[in-house]
Amino acid sequence: MNLISVSPTLEKSNITSPVAAKTHLLVKQIAVLFWEMLLALPLGLALVEFHFGGIAWIFGGMAAGTVILQICRIFYQYSPKPNRTARKVGMGLVGLTVGASTAKAHLASVASGIPVFVLLTLFLILCGGVIGYIYSRLSKTNLLTAMLATVPGGVGVMAAIAADYNKNVTLVALVQSLRVTTVVVLISFIARSSVGNYSYSQPLPTINNLFTCNPSQLGLLLLVLSATALVVYFAIKFKIPAGDFFGALLIGITFNHLLDWLPFVGDISFSPPPLVNIVGQMLLGITIGEYWGEKPAFRKRTIAYAFLSVGMTLMTGAIAAFLAMQLTNWDWLTCMLVTAPGGSAEMILVSLTLNHNVEIVTTGHLIRLIAINSSLPIWVFIFRRIDSQLQAEV
Repeated sequence: MNLISVSPTLEKSNITSPVAAKTHLLVKQIAVLFWEMLLALPLGLALVEFHFGGIAWIFGGMAAGTVILQICRIFYQYSPKPNRTARKVGMGLVGLTVGASTAKAHLASVASGIPVFVLLTLFLILCGGVIGYIYSRLSKTNLLTAMLATVPGGVGVMAAIAADYNKNVTLVALVQSLRVTTVVVLISFIARSSVGNYSYSQPLPTINNLFTCNPSQLGLLLLVLSATALVVYFAIKFKIPAGDFFGALLIGITFNHLLDWLPFVGDISFSPPPLVNIVGQMLLGITIGEYWGEKPAFRKRTIAYAFLSVGMTLMTGAIAAFLAMQLTNWDWLTCMLVTAPGGSAEMILVSLTLNHNVEIVTTGHLIRLIAINSSLPIWVFIFRRIDSQLQAEV
């Protein structure tokens, strides 16, 4: 069966209608995502069997996204763009799972640590600006492109901003993808080795547990997914920073409390089935892998500078982790997960898999996501002004 030729009649016809063109593109995107999910599932199962733990589904998705997009490019001369909608859905499902798991956590101790979170966030943002400037000078890239490439934000968000300002989108996506992939792989393996295979591995859900749901819980599952979709839609529509993840997280935390307030409802406790978390992880991994699958060939010098910027970002995260250890009573693994430069949803998933201070790691990354996304207009303005002054001097 052809990988992407889902509609041969539409493929052969001369598509002139905008509606038909959009429909044709949507069908192709769905076909690609279907094959990616189909490949990610056995890869995730294999990695779990090799004791990669609950985070294995992200790695399976990363491999599937890379492989399928390369097949599309090489054998079908089709170069699909990374599916940003799939990323938002994945963030929503993961946020829902994390929120449900932290709903009963004691948040008083987390609230007292907010000044530390803010201090660490400011440190990481300032260091990110310095790294962007150094990367710009070394790679002879304009400051705005360098900043968008090196700041610990989302790959899709930074690439979209680069496109809005007519900057080098491919270079921004390369450096951001390299940073996210390096952080996810490196931190996951460090966490896994630090706690041992037994502690890190989660029991593999049976097929029945994955694909069936208690009838009494099925209605609640549909309700919570609908509420999550609605909240995420409005969060994105009103451009709330990290709205897709934050909105779903809020639903996960408050859903059971809202059920208690409803009349004629008994003592009901809802928790998302394992399949919700697994699908969310696979979608996150697939979108990371897609950025690698679409990458054109780069010069060795460009890749070397990209690795250099990522190395500096990792060093900044290590320094921030050391500062967190001096300012708090958190253990080193918690500090590392809180200050890891990017891959916020992935790092929260690692802490969830380890059952290791999930509320602390979640709060730290949410504060940083909100701060970075909120301050981006200021940084864009500053770097554009500096770029204009440098060009005027030349």
